[in-house]
Amino acid sequence: MKQIEVQIMGQSYLLGCPDGGEAQLREAVDRVDAAMCKIRDAGKVKARDRIAVLASLNLAFDLAAQQAAIAAAAAAPAPVAAAADTTETDPKAGQLIQRLDQALAGDGHLL
Repeated sequence: MKQIEVQIMGQSYLLGCPDGGEAQLREAVDRVDAAMCKIRDAGKVKARDRIAVLASLNLAFDLAAQQAAIAAAAAAPAPVAAAADTTETDPKAGQLIQRLDQALAGDGHLL
């Protein structure tokens, strides 16, 4: 395990990083830094520990909302017409739908 130095809200931290996980860790640091700076810049909270708690709660709430949306999408598949609308607004969803269509195209027994 290697260590990397990162900056969160202008303060340096030395973090342990598993092999091959540096990009993912840096992405997480960027999210935490952005969330904390947004709260700090709003000017309502000054204490670093309170900013950290609020940022972690916001990030946890966003993650729970994403997981709930994924679970809801898996439980109730969208009609084909709605999928076409999604591809225009969310490129990742469009790519996923296209990959699913390609995978299912070869097996006419599924439809």
